[in-house]
Amino acid sequence: MLKVGITGGIGSGKTMVCRIFEVLGIPIYYADFHAKRLMETDPGIKQELTKLFGPSVVIKGKINKENLARIIFNNSDALRSVNSLVHPSVRKDFIGWANKMSEHFYIIEEAAILFESGAYKLLDFNITVSAPEEMRIKRVMARDHTTREEVLSRISKQMTEQERISLADAVILNDESELLIPQVIALHNKLIDLAGNQGIKTKL
Repeated sequence: MLKVGITGGIGSGKTMVCRIFEVLGIPIYYADFHAKRLMETDPGIKQELTKLFGPSVVIKGKINKENLARIIFNNSDALRSVNSLVHPSVRKDFIGWANKMSEHFYIIEEAAILFESGAYKLLDFNITVSAPEEMRIKRVMARDHTTREEVLSRISKQMTEQERISLADAVILNDESELLIPQVIALHNKLIDLAGNQGIKTKL
């Protein structure tokens, strides 16, 4: 079974691409969703967050999201500390999840910081969803009802489009000039072939 990663900058449309893979029957592990779940359920993470930032981030056994957000907002060191704390738990959780999916040719892990976290190095094949910056800005402004300046600020904190493309094994273009579904189906077939060439005798 191949382990595939998928990422993309904010507003690139990676979630839409994942939905197409899901229609094709491919299981998807949404790393950001599970990271939030683990932060709420893992006592060890809560304990370490308290050590890092004090008792204001965990109140009555629950993460105080507003206080934590205030601490890591515009503080890259604090954000890196949180990511380095949560990342190992997410990796362990993903491996446990993946082990239950062995009947599939391949599975996908979707993560916003797939490359930044180094998680891509543990996967067999990595995809980035790409779109022009101006298009991404407009999508996020419409989706989140936010300002252009706020979107640009969020983009500035992410890896550049060129860096993601340089690290990816495949690029899905989501600029409305090419249809998404044919691109995903072509990549789906390629991944099945790759799994088959590795001698993986499984079914979708």
